Amino acid sequence: MRHKRAIPNRGHRVADQIQRDIAELIRDLKDPRIGMVTINAVEVSPDYAHAQVYFSVLMGEPEQSALALNEAAGFLRNGLFKRLSIHTVPTLHFHFDRTTERAADLSALIVRANATRAKED
Repeated sequence: MRHKRAIPNRGHRVADQIQRDIAELIRDLKDPRIGMVTINAVEVSPDYAHAQVYFSVLMGEPEQSALALNEAAGFLRNGLFKRLSIHTVPTLHFHFDRTTERAADLSALIVRANATRAKED
């Protein structure tokens, strides 16, 4: 039996598709704990068994949203089964992404430092 040759960047393309599909599927969730969620990134394991889904929250509690999304992971995975044409649809693991939060904090620090420097000059 011959193995199929690896398709270049397939993992990235699958992760991008999962990111788009999950963003659409989340809109169908009725759970009030899920605030205004943005899917920032998806990382798929090489065997496609697991997907780490990173999200940020515009409105709502990050911890509550993470809890609700992980509880809805089975429902979302089922939705992916219907949309994706791959043999293995990964198990979804949701993580709150603090990147945008950190970026805002750093921007505030830079503004403060520049204001202090301007006063000293």
